[in-house]
Amino acid sequence: MSSRERILGRVRRALADVPDDARPYEEAVAREYLREHGQRSVANTVDLLAENLADYRALVHRCTDGELPVLLTRLLAARGSRSVVVPPGLPPHWLAAVDATRVHDRAASTPQELDGVDSVVTGCAVAVAETGTIVLDGSPDQGRRRITLVPDHHICVVRVPDQVVSSVPRALERLDPARPLTWISGPSATSDIELDRVEGVHGPRTLEVVLLSGS
Repeated sequence: MSSRERILGRVRRALADVPDDARPYEEAVAREYLREHGQRSVANTVDLLAENLADYRALVHRCTDGELPVLLTRLLAARGSRSVVVPPGLPPHWLAAVDATRVHDRAASTPQELDGVDSVVTGCAVAVAETGTIVLDGSPDQGRRRITLVPDHHICVVRVPDQVVSSVPRALERLDPARPLTWISGPSATSDIELDRVEGVHGPRTLEVVLLSGS
């Protein structure tokens, strides 16, 4: 008997006296916990997101849709980026003024190839104000998970207020658990036992977030 079979056998024995419940999981599991803390206006929720992103050492910018191409061009130029990964569904006009070489998100790309790319620009699925967290779900404007984990510089565009929610429970309501979810709270960072902070170990060292409004 394998370890897997042994563990599953123990689970079955533990559940032997539990009555069958054919209800959907969403109905069978009570979700009576607090969905968000306090009541905020839309503007206050967006401000809280910006504050918590900055607290995690992300660089936060605000602009309108018409200003975005110029802002992205400026951010990439300031970084000295000569190449940028572009997800297939990224709106073309976002990078219309950028001179950097476009690197397409391909299944055949190796980690070594992505490590040689200077920056990546993506959209997002949702952003959580209370935790300063951005969630990617692999949608066309975000691409494969690895393109945001290997390059050292990530610019993520968040549409406000549509993609901003107050809390994690509100974010979960919008997300498909079957998709490859990446939760990002600031640039990659870790600390050793002496609390020495090291950035860039398992993701980009620099995260820039653009809060994009429609006007």
